[in-house]
Amino acid sequence: MAQPYATTLGESLHRARSRHGSAIGTVARWRVAMKRRAFLQSSVATVTTWGIAACSDDPGPPEPRDAVTDRSFFPQSVASGDPKPGSVILWTRLEDPAVATDAVLELEVFADPDMLEPYAFGSGRYEVDAQAAFDRCVKVRLEGLPPQTTIWYRFVYRTANDIFVASPLGRTKTAPLPDADVPVRFAFVSCQDFIGRYYNAYAHMAEQTLDFFVHLGDYVYETTGDPQFQNPGDTRSIVFGDTAGALTLGEGDGVYQAARSLDNYRQLYRTVRQDPALARVHERIPMIAIWDDHEFSDDCHGATATYLDGRSDETDLERRQNANQAWFEYMPVDYVAPEFVYDRAFVPPDDIAIHRDFLFGRHLHLVMTDLRSRRPDHLIAEDAYPGTVLADQTALELTGGVPAYAAPYIPDIDGFAGGVYAAVLRAAAVAESYPPERIVGPISAGWLGAVIEAIGNPDLPPLDEAVVASLPRGIAVFDLGKTSLYGSLGSRYAVATAAFGRYSQIVYADTAGASENLMGDAQLQWFRSVIAGSTATWRVWGNEFCLTPLVLDLSAFPGVPALLQRPLTLNAEDWNGAPNLRSLVIAELADKGNVIALTGDIHSFLAATPMTLDGTRKIVEFVTGSVSSSNYASIIEGLVKSDPAIAGIPGLDLLLQALPGLLSGPNSTNAALGFADLENHGYAIVDVGVSELRTTYFVHPRALVEAPYYDDPGLAAMFTAVEFRVVSGSQDLQMRSGDQWLTWDPTLRMFVLPLV
Repeated sequence: MAQPYATTLGESLHRARSRHGSAIGTVARWRVAMKRRAFLQSSVATVTTWGIAACSDDPGPPEPRDAVTDRSFFPQSVASGDPKPGSVILWTRLEDPAVATDAVLELEVFADPDMLEPYAFGSGRYEVDAQAAFDRCVKVRLEGLPPQTTIWYRFVYRTANDIFVASPLGRTKTAPLPDADVPVRFAFVSCQDFIGRYYNAYAHMAEQTLDFFVHLGDYVYETTGDPQFQNPGDTRSIVFGDTAGALTLGEGDGVYQAARSLDNYRQLYRTVRQDPALARVHERIPMIAIWDDHEFSDDCHGATATYLDGRSDETDLERRQNANQAWFEYMPVDYVAPEFVYDRAFVPPDDIAIHRDFLFGRHLHLVMTDLRSRRPDHLIAEDAYPGTVLADQTALELTGGVPAYAAPYIPDIDGFAGGVYAAVLRAAAVAESYPPERIVGPISAGWLGAVIEAIGNPDLPPLDEAVVASLPRGIAVFDLGKTSLYGSLGSRYAVATAAFGRYSQIVYADTAGASENLMGDAQLQWFRSVIAGSTATWRVWGNEFCLTPLVLDLSAFPGVPALLQRPLTLNAEDWNGAPNLRSLVIAELADKGNVIALTGDIHSFLAATPMTLDGTRKIVEFVTGSVSSSNYASIIEGLVKSDPAIAGIPGLDLLLQALPGLLSGPNSTNAALGFADLENHGYAIVDVGVSELRTTYFVHPRALVEAPYYDDPGLAAMFTAVEFRVVSGSQDLQMRSGDQWLTWDPTLRMFVLPLV
């Protein structure tokens, strides 16, 4: 037997912190062999993490308790996660209103679903703590299991009335050994808004035979009824118990709340986990999860929210800690150091690291990253003044020349026309509670003209065209599409593609890449090291959001305002906001070969081959649609109709209906995008083999999220399957059409029969 990993609690936490702080290295695969004792028993730990190893000289297992399954004591049921060849994390939560203190549960593990073959834990029963300080969540790291083996488990609780009650019976499965020549089948999901919506995708997925499933984030949504995308119903709503601890947002009839306190965030998980379809999946299939933004706050970066679009600083470290602690408590995750426990003495982002990797036999190396905790602010701030010049003519001349889309600017607004226009701009800013002191130096002539037109003062002379023509040319915030003092359009969304790309290159060079470092230095180094050192057939990268550009060109549409008559990148909040780092990463992944990206976040089913900026290298990306969250088509509709300058476009509704065809196909500007479904919901399944990797989208209509069909015998018929594959050694995307596999041709922008 291997030597025990002997340590005190203090030393364990110190070692965990040391490993966590470096954020470098693969997930720890320590083979902890313990002679019938707990690996770590902590009175301060959220969850007691235990290590178990079977020994032949131990007595047989005790008989299972005579206990009745009672979900009222386990309302969130059970869950498992992070399967490895010899271990898995088991989870539950105890709820007993009669007992407010810590409680003790017993874990029972079986080799069969009839509970006739219990696993031995030594001479006595296996007890775990459900601590009130951590919402009585329990996580057990069950170690010493055979690889690629299905087990069943349950938790048993002795009530104050001396009655034994049990959780529902859970099923989980360990991973195969790294050298096992076996196929792997898993699902991946994203974005499961609970408010007014149902999880029929999970009801369908629960019937599939899977080794595990990957959750790419937005497991919970922090808001209770954001009118932009949520519609609370009688049975699908959340009202915070701790209303005083929540954030109150919106105004008038649109007032809603967002989680801020620890109890708020816990309540989100408590509520969501009670959904019968989600519970069914967790009871049957182990999960590997990362977070995206809504586990904390929509479109966040680090500990900073974006609800107010820059009207005030929304950085809130305590709120981020609350979100992170609740995630730690409720998600069955095995951290880099198995003894890691969440400690509020450490300030975000140094409080927790969730990036990790998994080997499933010879053919699958799964690498999971975190793109929220250490990312910088969005390149164009929501409160950036539209008139501010970002790159003047000199800067453009020094970095490749002045492009045709560069626009005229006034070099010094205070010295222009005796300061008349400077006074006008500052007065307009004060009227909208915008800091007038930001209006200095070079100012966009286009923005000044727009303000003059909006004011409509006949005593204010318009800009002289001859004077404008003589002005130097540069790139201003206004030229990127931002037309409001506070807003996400032209900042996180709908940015001018060419101008944004050029400006991002300048800033990327000036900051040595810091402007786009979504992972942070340590994680980026870890990611590169893991990918470079992987010997698996397939390297699959699970990351929160989309790599593939979604560019919409409206220049051919009559009635579209001049600012929109150019290619627009619809989302600069994801990897499209970091185009230079994305290009570098894609190049490295393409050189390694057989790398597939699995992403979510954008509430659409996409299949694509994202490329380097020069178009010479590519990888394949599969993007899953949302389980239930508002589809991308409706999100775009809401965004464009919220902007008065766009909402009045003639034929806007027809334009929105044509959106999928404008994004993908022969007439689109997106050479990489082979498939786009912006309307429907569902999930995806990946089949990994030695010669190919297949991905199947299971898609259901948007109306299906409005009611539960969890036990409807006709549920399977409500889904449509769309199949793709990648052949080992190739970086081409193929789509099934009948009995044939067609290959995506980025030049023709269509799927074609491959040349023989």
